[in-house]
Parts: sequence; C-alpha cells; structure tokens
Amino acid sequence: MSSSSSQIENSSLHPSSSKSNHHQQQQPLSRYESQKRRDWNTFNQYLKSQNPLVPLSHCNFNHVLDFLRYLDQFGKTKVHFQGCIFFGQPTPPAPCACPLKQAWGSLDALIGRLRAAYEENGGSSETNPFAGGAIRVYLREVKDSQQKARGIPYKKKKKKKKNYQIKGTTQADQGACVKQQDSYN
Repeated sequence: MSSSSSQIENSSLHPSSSKSNHHQQQQPLSRYESQKRRDWNTFNQYLKSQNPLVPLSHCNFNHVLDFLRYLDQFGKTKVHFQGCIFFGQPTPPAPCACPLKQAWGSLDALIGRLRAAYEENGGSSETNPFAGGAIRVYLREVKDSQQKARGIPYKKKKKKKKNYQIKGTTQADQGACVKQQDSYN
C-alpha cells in the first residue's frame, strides 16, 4: 500500500482534528458579547438575591431601577452634592466627602447590553423591562445631575458624514449626487 493511500485510509478512519473540532469549537466572544453575558448573569444573580425571590418573568422596570441604584455603591465617579464647595467644578483642587457613583455613560451602556440580552434570552421587546420609559427618564435624570455636579457637559457625538461615490458616473453626475445628498442632511 502506498503512503498516499494509507493517508486517505487513516483520514477516513480518524478525521483530522481540524475538521472534527471545527464544529465543536466556538469563536471567542467579542468584548461586547462577553460584557453582555457578564451583565446578564450579574442581573440574574441580583434578582435571585432579592427577598422575596424575583423570577425573571416577574421582573419589571422597578427591579431594573433598584439594580441601577444598587450598582452605585461600586461606582468610581465622584458626584458632588449640591451643597459641596466643589459642586460644578470639573477638576476640584482637593478631596471631598461626596460619594462615588456609577457614571451615566456606564449605566447607559449597561442598559443597552441588558436590553439586548433580555430579548436574546427569550424575552419579547414589548415586555422588555430595560426598554421602558421609566428607565429612559432615570438615565436622563442621572445624566443631568452628574453634568451639573461635575461641571462636565455631555455632548452627543456627531456622526461623520459618509462620502458617497457612484461607480460609472461622470464627475458632473457625482457632483449632482453629492449636492442632492447634502440637501437631505
């Protein structure tokens, strides 16, 4: 038996590890997916720790708001009280006794991940407790209060304009296309 026929015979008896493991191995999760999974597990642990126990099917926006307030104890952002002498100063010259809280941007991103995770885990978009108006109001209030307390305005990032080019057109046609697109913005 030649060496090539023995290789074929061996490969048919023992599939190569790359072929058999291809279906068994999963791609590593992206940073976003890992964080979303971690956040989802943390929220579920929080619900399980409540007395009385709150099943996910009974979870509502009040539980989400309680969870966000609970997370404040682990925050790293100094948020000055209104009576603090450093209220409204972006870089206070000395330490103060004001609390550390979760930054608004962190909470906003967390809610976005949990909103997606809820639906990926079988919840419907109509009953998603992370998508309710009360959550948006709470986040807006946190944003406004932190903006005032820290003296740092939160500006919405502007999206870059896309430059559209159409293949097979003359420059005059492209100019007209760009002018039309600019008139829509």
